[in-house]
Formats: sequence, structure tokens, C-alpha cells
Amino acid sequence: MPDKNRSQTSPTGDTDNHQADMGLVLRAARFAAWKHRDQRRKGRGALPYINHPLDLAHALWFEGGVTDPVILAAALLHDTLEDTQTTVQELQGEFGERVAAIVMEVTDEPTIAWRARKKLQISRARLASIEAKQVKLADKICNLRSMISSPPNGWTVERQRAYFDWSKEVIDQLRGVNPELEQRFDQIWKRRP
Repeated sequence: MPDKNRSQTSPTGDTDNHQADMGLVLRAARFAAWKHRDQRRKGRGALPYINHPLDLAHALWFEGGVTDPVILAAALLHDTLEDTQTTVQELQGEFGERVAAIVMEVTDEPTIAWRARKKLQISRARLASIEAKQVKLADKICNLRSMISSPPNGWTVERQRAYFDWSKEVIDQLRGVNPELEQRFDQIWKRRP
């Protein structure tokens, strides 16, 4: 419970909205941590999976200047539909329609073959909402960073290069949404193995 004697206001002076915004982001972080609790990243370090959604939110905020709590919450939750037993209805009930819609936009369809899924992601990128495009940008930035620092076990250099190239095809479809993140992606892409 907030201390009523302390002034807690947002930059616009709206205490209630600021608290609701922070609450949404913190609830999303907690939910994602619980849903991904038994998962590890594929890299050599086998880091806890939750580091990945946290990295997305960090990149959006600190590198892309994104402060919209809905986008930050969606970034934290972006892999819950794809990689956990989370349902769309669960996200809608916990976080609202907007957050759930963004997460749905960035979620791959698991019933489609891998190559078809990758092509679909390229074609869907340009049609995505501005919010989903920014989450996708942050996801690709973080995935390339992970690929450089700790490639997935068993991935050859050729497979890593193919992932870099495919990621660029996705990003090229959504350019114009966040120049800072796009520039960051381009800088990281230049480090292609």
C-alpha cells in the first residue's frame, strides 16, 4: 500500500495513472517470471529464460525511449503464448485487450512448419501495429546479442548467419517505427558471424 504522506506523481502529475502504469509493468514481469520459471535460454550459459523478456523491456526503455507501459508489459510477456501454457484469454483477463493483442501479433504459430513460420513472420512484420513492431525490434536486437555472446548449442556459423540474415529481413519490413532501435539493430547486425 502506498504511503499517503509521500508524493507519488507521474511527470504529468497524475498519481493514479503512474501507479497503474507501474503496476501493469510489474505484474507483467512477475507473470512472465512465473510462466518461464523452468525454462533456460539455448546458449552455452543456459541463462534463466526470464532474462530475455527483461532484456527486451530494458532495450525498449533505455535504448528506444519507449515508456508506454502497455508496450513494456507486452515485451515482458511476448513469449508466454508461444513458449508456455499461457492462453490468450489468460492474458486478456490479467493484462487487458491491448497487451494481449500485441503479444498475439508477435507470437509465431507453432502448428506451422519452421520455414513457413519464418516466412510468415517476414510478411506479417510490415502489417503489425506500431507497438508490436517495437517489441519485435527489441526481440531481434536481444536475440542477435545473445547469438553473439552465447550462440545456441550445436548451431554452426552458417546457421547463425542465416538467423542474422532472416532477422534483418524481418526488421526491414518494419522500419520507420523507432529510429533509435533500428540504428541499434543495424549496429549489432554488422557483427554477424
